[in-house]
Amino acid sequence: MGLLTTSSLLYAGGGMNPGVVFLIVVLAILVFTTVVVILSRYRKCPSDKIMVIYGNTGSNKDGTTRSAKCIHGGAAFIVPVFQAYEYLDLTPISIQVDLKNALSKQNIRIDVPSRFTVGISVEPGIMQNAAERLLGLKLSEIQELAKDIIFGQLRLVIATMEIEEINADRDKFLSAVSNNVETELKKLGLRLINVNVTDISDESGYISALGKEAAAKAINDAKISVAEADRSGAIGEANAKREQRIQVSYADAEAIEGENQAKATIAESNATLIEKRAEAQRRATAAEKIQTARALQEAYAAEQEAEQARYMREKAALEADILVKTEIEKRQKELMAEAEAEQIRRKARGEADAIYAKMEAEARGMQEMLTKQAIGLGEIVKSAGGEANDAMRLMIADKLEELTRIQVDAIKNLKIDKVTVWDGMNGGNGTPTTANFLSGMLKSVPPMNEMFNMAGMELPELLGKKAEAAETEQQ
Repeated sequence: MGLLTTSSLLYAGGGMNPGVVFLIVVLAILVFTTVVVILSRYRKCPSDKIMVIYGNTGSNKDGTTRSAKCIHGGAAFIVPVFQAYEYLDLTPISIQVDLKNALSKQNIRIDVPSRFTVGISVEPGIMQNAAERLLGLKLSEIQELAKDIIFGQLRLVIATMEIEEINADRDKFLSAVSNNVETELKKLGLRLINVNVTDISDESGYISALGKEAAAKAINDAKISVAEADRSGAIGEANAKREQRIQVSYADAEAIEGENQAKATIAESNATLIEKRAEAQRRATAAEKIQTARALQEAYAAEQEAEQARYMREKAALEADILVKTEIEKRQKELMAEAEAEQIRRKARGEADAIYAKMEAEARGMQEMLTKQAIGLGEIVKSAGGEANDAMRLMIADKLEELTRIQVDAIKNLKIDKVTVWDGMNGGNGTPTTANFLSGMLKSVPPMNEMFNMAGMELPELLGKKAEAAETEQQ
């Protein structure tokens, strides 16, 4: 009904063909069903089970077809149609094995009640055996298979051992049983977890007789010891009586001698006893002291190792602290040096920028000034009718007042506090020396006439003679 409603709406709204709408809906259902089926075929294996995938599972490395794929503690995708899966339970199986009339190496039949605990192995090769031989079996059926194998291997081990070995060396017996049984169980895909043999007995009473023999031997040994002690006492008593009769029969001297000999024997016996007791006491004391010394030595060694360990730990901690502090100080110095260098670089860059800006400004000012001067000079030349020499004369005439001032300032500030003149009238042509002095001072001032000559101008006669007249007079 929902599909029809959707189709009707699509048809009514957009005018789509109902067949196309139906095809789209069917494709959507198929895609959704495929996704659901794929997700439903992804299986996770619990930790207490083995998932066995059978069917088309690929080939082994040698090219043979693999019968099954075993997964423990993982997950896998089960390809529909081509693959299927089942689980093998890893629950331990306890098997009570009451073996009776097992023939030993001495041809004596014994009973060995025992309990074995087995389980399916998770080793790769053995797990493959379990998948091939135990898949689909119940735990009771697996238990019966394992029980038959255990019975056979237990009989085999008993047949290779004597009863004395089985009864006395129980570890050897259990080790032989475990090795044989586990080797055969691996062929089924099982592993042996535990073996517990409760008791061993036989119908003939051999084991019981061994126990009774041991008990009787112990009792007989005790009785022999008691009899020997009684015999020794009786002999001693008889000897004493014989000595007494000898002493009575012979003489008091011999009796005294016999008594002395008896006392000497007793004294020697007592001395030997005391010596043996002292020796035993000495050995016990020495053994005790040796053990005490060993204990002290081990304690000292342990304390020394503890002190050494504490020393190494404190040394490592101290070195770590020093290294950390040194590394921190080094890093701080590096950071400070980098900061200072960066500051110097920035300061130098700023100063360089300032100098560059200053020089650029000065250059601009100089350029502007020279440009203005060039424009002014161009105007002067234009005013002089385009003649450069005339323009030069105009500029010098304009600066004449300043040039005159500079010449006057050259000697204006010359202070002469006192002048003493001894004039010997030794000047040239009878000229006084004083006049020559003043004339030399005036000649030290830059001659304006030469300056005007260089400019192409002549001074008035009031200010100075012409250069030709001056040269004539000098000649």
